[in-house]
Amino acid sequence: MRTLNHSKTNGCWKILFSLALLLLPWSFGIAQQQPLDHPEAQVWSLKLSGGIGPASSDYVIRTLQLAAEAKIHLLIIELDTPGGLDKSMREMIKQVIASPLPVATYVYPSGSRAASAGTYLLYASHIAAMAPATNLGAASPVQIGAPAMPGAPQPVPSPNSQKPNNPKDGDGADKAVIEDSASTMRRKVMNDSVAYIQGLAQLHERNVEWAEKAVRSAESISAKEALSLGVIDIVANDVTDLLGQLHGRSVNVQHRDYLLQTEGLTVRRIEPDWRNQFLAMITNPNVAYILMLIGVYGLLLEFYNPGVGLPGVVGGISLLIALYAFQLLPVSYVGLALIVLGIALMSMEALSPSFGIFGFGGTVAFAVGSVMLMDSELPGYQIATPVIAAFTVFSLLISIGVLAMALKARKQRVVSGDAILVGQQVVAIESFDGQGRVSIQGEIWNASSGAPVSEGEELVVRAVDGLVLLVNKRGEPS
Repeated sequence: MRTLNHSKTNGCWKILFSLALLLLPWSFGIAQQQPLDHPEAQVWSLKLSGGIGPASSDYVIRTLQLAAEAKIHLLIIELDTPGGLDKSMREMIKQVIASPLPVATYVYPSGSRAASAGTYLLYASHIAAMAPATNLGAASPVQIGAPAMPGAPQPVPSPNSQKPNNPKDGDGADKAVIEDSASTMRRKVMNDSVAYIQGLAQLHERNVEWAEKAVRSAESISAKEALSLGVIDIVANDVTDLLGQLHGRSVNVQHRDYLLQTEGLTVRRIEPDWRNQFLAMITNPNVAYILMLIGVYGLLLEFYNPGVGLPGVVGGISLLIALYAFQLLPVSYVGLALIVLGIALMSMEALSPSFGIFGFGGTVAFAVGSVMLMDSELPGYQIATPVIAAFTVFSLLISIGVLAMALKARKQRVVSGDAILVGQQVVAIESFDGQGRVSIQGEIWNASSGAPVSEGEELVVRAVDGLVLLVNKRGEPS
């Protein structure tokens, strides 16, 4: 009993120690991100590149909070993005609008773009600036999780076109209902996006008409055109040029005039801390997918071999991190359920072989669920096909291996129970006539023989009757 309690205590301490190691760098990262009491730079700058998601949104929001606490003069967001998730974009824009200090979103360097979600962020900022040879626009909402939504509008039938009048033909009516529902959903998403960007344009008195075109028609324009149309405020060659043009300009921040005095100010670059880097890593769909599978397979291995410890600890931590990442990502719960079902079926195949039915069915469910897992058409938020293929093949090989072992075991003779004793050779450890004792595989059994037996004589088991071996002399017919 003492040994058992001691092992449980050691296991608990191991888990607590692992969690402490995970939380230690986070605490250091938070400490490093505390604002300075007397910041050297009154202008902060951060780089926002790639797809806009949970990590980039958290990066901007936390930097805005720290900048407000440090009471800096201006925050510059150097933007280069193809777009991103609607939820992350809106969370970020809410903080930009509520910021007590001006935010300048600057599409920089040359060759960068502010597409899709980047256009909304540019419109929401107090100052919208672009470098030469950059562009913005293409802000039409990307379909997310709506397979019934058509990719293109359906042609409108002409008045002279003939309509089917067969009441028994319900396929046309059902298709019309589906298309009408999909079209309604598409209009709702489109109108919501248009109203949102129009409100942002009106907030800072920017071009409302072009904002609508960027959403409805996915129009894009260059920096020079954006300036002439009143979409942006400034075209600047670099950050120094931007600060020079901003000096003396007045912007509206929280319904009050804010005079920018940026001449001669130094710029402090804010780099992502440990927390942002960790969040960016785990919210990568491929990483979250792999962490989930490591977690599930680690826990299964621990259940199959209780007491090992390491697979259970690693699996539990990986699964919790994956679930945290999934609640930040656009996940299809149907796809997640199919993956869980597939793993469950493959586990059933391993525990009670069904000659491939559970294994192959589980592999199919696993593959389909993996493809459906990310409920988004954005390229940056899809699981890579090679990753899905690798884990599917791995799972399929496990199923084939289990099936092969099951078929091989079926062809083998029984190697357990009383049946294994039949035909085995035993040695009499005493002379007896009728019943006596014999030795078999290091064990002593009671034996019964129809003929007298001498000590040390070799016999053969012909049957088992409870705890008594029925034996014959070698060469004697059974």
